Amino acid sequence: MGEKPIWEQIGSGFVQHYYQLFDNDRNQLAAIYIDSSCLTWEGQPYQGKATIVEKLSSLPFQKIQHSITAQDHQPTPDGCILSMIVGQLKADDDQVMGFHQVFLLKNIQDAWVCTNDMFRLALHNFG
Repeated sequence: MGEKPIWEQIGSGFVQHYYQLFDNDRNQLAAIYIDSSCLTWEGQPYQGKATIVEKLSSLPFQKIQHSITAQDHQPTPDGCILSMIVGQLKADDDQVMGFHQVFLLKNIQDAWVCTNDMFRLALHNFG
């Protein structure tokens, strides 16, 4: 097999960087968002770099570790990269939970930033 397409290389690199920051120091995530970025976290919308980082930094756990099961990346017609992540996370002493996350990445002044971010735990309520 040949080399991965550039959008897969960029998407995979972003994902690795994002979860490293999230797991070690969520305050550093400010570097990947811009003032017009949007986050939907478990159905709740947040807009703007400061608001997003405040939300992520205030999540009620001390430690977290993400494990990526699968990731898919696509180029968009306007030069962005759409990334879908499936994985598991372990927060503090809680049980391991599945999650899904989608990122839209855009190149602004030679830097890839996240303009859109959607996160959901993979919880099923069959009751």
